[in-house]
Order: sequence, then structure tokens, then C-alpha cells
Amino acid sequence: MSHADIDSAVRPPPDDLLVKIADYVIAPPEFSAEARETARLCLLDTLGCGILALKFPACTRLLGPVVPGSILPDGARVPGTNFQLDPIQAAFNIGCMIRWLDFNDTWLAAEWGHPSDNLGAILAVTDYLGRGGRGKKFLIKDVLDAMIQAHEIQGVLALKNSFNRVGLDHVVLVKVASTAVATRLLGGSRDQIINALSQAWVDGQALRTYRHAPNTGSRKSWAAGDATARAVRLALITMTGEMGLPSVLTAAKWGFYDVLFGHKPFELDRPFGSYVMENVLFKISFPAEFHAQTAVEAAVQLHPIVTPRLHDIRQIRMWTHESAIRIISKSGPLANPADRDHCLQYMTAIGLLYGDLKAEHYEDAFHQADPRIDRLRELMTVEEDRNYSRDYLDPQKRSIANAIEVIFKDGSTTGRVSVEYPIGHRRRRSDGIPLLIQKFQANLKTRFGDGQYRRIVELCFDAGLLTGTSVNEFMDLFTA
Repeated sequence: MSHADIDSAVRPPPDDLLVKIADYVIAPPEFSAEARETARLCLLDTLGCGILALKFPACTRLLGPVVPGSILPDGARVPGTNFQLDPIQAAFNIGCMIRWLDFNDTWLAAEWGHPSDNLGAILAVTDYLGRGGRGKKFLIKDVLDAMIQAHEIQGVLALKNSFNRVGLDHVVLVKVASTAVATRLLGGSRDQIINALSQAWVDGQALRTYRHAPNTGSRKSWAAGDATARAVRLALITMTGEMGLPSVLTAAKWGFYDVLFGHKPFELDRPFGSYVMENVLFKISFPAEFHAQTAVEAAVQLHPIVTPRLHDIRQIRMWTHESAIRIISKSGPLANPADRDHCLQYMTAIGLLYGDLKAEHYEDAFHQADPRIDRLRELMTVEEDRNYSRDYLDPQKRSIANAIEVIFKDGSTTGRVSVEYPIGHRRRRSDGIPLLIQKFQANLKTRFGDGQYRRIVELCFDAGLLTGTSVNEFMDLFTA
């Protein structure tokens, strides 16, 4: 790949990646039956995560219109509320809800992220366009197809390209994927999708500062909503006829590669299809950063052995993979819930103490009321297991392994308890799906009464009926 000549004013053809994404969005291959069924489960799980987040005031205070009291007639609905908003702000609301508790699906590769974050843009645009005589009616089938595409764009770009290693937040890929799909849903042509994508890349990207100590904070919970809202905004701007920037990635000195990616072009090791949706990782048991899911599973197994002997513990040894150490291993004071749900040691301590991990366990009041949590953290050592690191990157395995051993003062131990694949992994999908359904049902019950709950469940569990339902009718079912 060559850089566009820095001295030439001749506009080059669009960068190859922009073209590949646009061609895929306009004319995707036939999606597999597995991808379509997984997308349906992903839709339910993602909405359920958003509904559960409405229990938390730190999330709900960010929802609603930008200017209080301004409601758009025939606007896009925000599930679990009575808001009807413009599609930009609706995308922010839905995206914020989805991501708040760190409980929706994830994708781990050279870069990690949460492909279902894109649902904020997809639902906002399709619901908005179907109301008020705007002339476009979408079915849930269209939503599922758009989800497969957004998952694929985000996930394939993440396979070989690590944005976090250059200090950029992974939500750049949410913005890019949502921009491409939103532009198509708005009726954009191939050239308009290319133009919109160029705007997404040139936009300047969020730093990862808010995900790492000592600055970890709640912005990480609304960053995806911000990315989806920006994507819808850029798609709408493009649809007015705004021009694109054809060499946004490759331009010498001023392009994305030279400015933000160490002068290296992106690598793509597979064509766009439906691979990511087929292999997506569900968070089923715990609202926790995914690198820690198997650590918490191991801790829960040890819970009945350890709790009678808490005062006899001399050391807690943990083995994990390199990414977990780099991203979520922390010592010292944890300032807020966002700090705690990205701390490997904190999440493990909760599993050991309580035999479970819930969103409430991250709250300030809970943490302050139980000094045992930090005492256990002080006893922990974290080591890299190179086999775990290797298998984490192996495309045939994609394991996310953790192991724990508790050593007592008398020299006895629990032995090393390891979990290689979390319950939400594709290799454990058959075990996970019934639990995923239970999770969705439990989340719905936190917001809806019996009658509304039954109507939602009856529709969502009938795959044929669901896919043929209009987006507007579907979103109306979730109105509070």
C-alpha cells in the first residue's frame, strides 16, 4: 500500500479498505443460519442488558433528550422508557444503556470490543425512519442483517489491528461499523457509504484514558453510545451530499496511518462475511470485563471451600493471559464502580466471598461495607501463563483462561482450579444458550409487569414471528 503523494492536489481513488467495507455493506454474501440465529439471541441479550441498566441512576441520568423536555414527535423510541428522540440522541441513549453494565457480548482478538454496541445506531435509525410517514419500514429481519454486518466490520478489523496498543479506544471500530450500516439504512449509495466511512476515520479518536488507572471512570460506560450517536450524525451529514476524503487512511503525513497508527496500514486476514457473529462471546454469568470471566467462574467454584477459612488464607495465586494483565490487573485503591468492574483482583475476590458477581457488587456503598474484599486483593499475586497467552491468540482456540490457587497458613491448598473457556464461548454455546435465555427473562422482569413481559417473551421466542415483525411494533412493545 502506497501513500498518496503529499505534494499532489489530485484526489486519489478511495482507500481500498473503504471500498471493501462499502461493497460488503451494499452486497453482503449469504449469511449462515447460525449467524442469523445467533443474531436473534444477541438482539435479545443486548436489549436485556440495556433494560437491566435502567436500575442504576448513574445510567438513567444521562438518558433523554439533550435539552430536557424536548421530545420529537414520531421519533425513535428508547426501550424501557417513554422517550421519543431524534435518531442521533436515540442512538446515544440506547448505546449508553447497552454498555453501562459491561454485560453485553464481546470480541477478543488483537483488539477487543463489544460488537453489539452498534445496536444503538441500528435500532435508532430503523425505528426513526419507520415513523411519521418517512417512507421506510424495516422488519426485525433487517435489524438482524445489519447486526451481522456491524459485528463483522468491527470484529474483522479487530483481528489483526490493535488500537489500544497505540492508546486509542476500541470504540473507533463501533463508530466505523455503525457509520457504514447506518448510511446504508438511510438509503446511501456505495459512494455515500465510502464518503461516510472517510468521515468516521478522520474524526479523531477517543483515547483509552478513561479505561485505565488512575483515570478509570464512567465514561467507559457511555463511550459506545457516544460512538453510535456520532456514527448516525456522520451518516446524516453524508446523506446531505457532503463530500468524502478518499485517502483518509493512506495520505502521507495527514492520514490515519501516519498520524495515529505508527505509519502501519491495517491488516485484514479474512473477507467480510458472518464469521464474527458466529463466534461472538456472550457474557452470560457475570457483568464483568471478559478477560476476567473465567477467573470469576474459578472463584465461584472455590467459594464453598474458601469462605469457612477466610482468616486462614496466606496467599491467593492467579494465572492469566497477557491481555488480562495489561488491561485489568490492578493494585491499590479503586475509585468508583468503573474502576472495580475492570479489576481482575476485585472481581475474583467477589466470586470467592459471595459465590456470584452482580452489578450491585461494584457500587461504592457495597464496597465500603465489606473490608474483606480489599483484604483478599492484598493477598493476590497475578502471573502470566504463557500457554494461556498463546491460546488466547490462537484463532482455532480463542480461549480466555484463568486459574486460581488458594494457599492457607498451614500450608494446605485448594489446588489449582482453572477454567479455559467461559460459559459464553462458542465452544460452550449449547450449555450457554439456556442460561442466556434465563438472563434475558430476568432482565425484563426488572422493568416490566407481567402482561408486558409475556407479550415481549412470546414474540421474541418465536423466531419466525419476530423476524417478520416491524421495528416500530417491536420497539413499541418495550415502551415503559
